[in-house]
Amino acid sequence: MSKKKKRSAEEKSAAKKAAVLQTEKKSQSPLRTLVVIAVVVVAGLAFYLFQTGLDGNPQARTSSIQPEVTATEVSFPVQAFSDGQAKYFQYPAGNGITIRFFILRSSDGVIRAAYDACDVCWREGKGYYQDGDFMVCRNCGQRFASVKVNEIKGGCNPAPLDRTIVGDKLVLKVADILQGTQYFDFAKRS
Repeated sequence: MSKKKKRSAEEKSAAKKAAVLQTEKKSQSPLRTLVVIAVVVVAGLAFYLFQTGLDGNPQARTSSIQPEVTATEVSFPVQAFSDGQAKYFQYPAGNGITIRFFILRSSDGVIRAAYDACDVCWREGKGYYQDGDFMVCRNCGQRFASVKVNEIKGGCNPAPLDRTIVGDKLVLKVADILQGTQYFDFAKRS
């Protein structure tokens, strides 16, 4: 048998083996792969972003409000905040970090948003709870009037989170949410 025929027979045998064992490489369009990844990421964010619960555990304390999530924005219906109660949300930032924030309509009628953390007590990972017209730090007990959320920065004040109202939607930019990663990277507690 000639070398050419022997090599051809070996190649055919290897191809059959790969097909049977399903180890044969299949080519896939890079665009198709990118679309699949984008769909999985957006669906994952929508699924994990917001869940319900209001007890003292920051990880369980999230709202049942279902936002609209895109790759660049997270939006909420404005009427969801009409009751004046703080609503808590989570956003998965990656690397095991989950950013927590709250949104509330303050007593002056303004819808406000802040990270569930501050410059001082963030390392404790406890966040805030609402007591009437005040947000209270679960770590040090400092009380902050709802009308000051998003107005005063620094110290133990809830760290402000930019937001805008467009029509009947409250819109947060994903890039702005991700700015809060520093408050939830508990590997940097030291």
